[in-house]
Amino acid sequence: MTRYAFFYFMKDDPEGVRDAVPRHIEYWKTLALADYMGGPFADRSGGLITFSASNEAEAERLVAADPFVTAGVLSQHWLKPWLVS
Repeated sequence: MTRYAFFYFMKDDPEGVRDAVPRHIEYWKTLALADYMGGPFADRSGGLITFSASNEAEAERLVAADPFVTAGVLSQHWLKPWLVS
């Protein structure tokens, strides 16, 4: 298993973000992934999620199905393997 970091920043779309937040939270909670940690930045400009996946394709698939991604409310996002020490 590899640990991944999913960084994301929100678009200036308060209504769209408000609509997607409950689905985003439920999505990640329902996955029950190993080593999951996540939450918004203090200024609510975006957030960070870390989780383990068996390979990069699986990690990309999980991120692609995130309701923030599918709702189009992110201005930028990155998925990177993370070497935790």
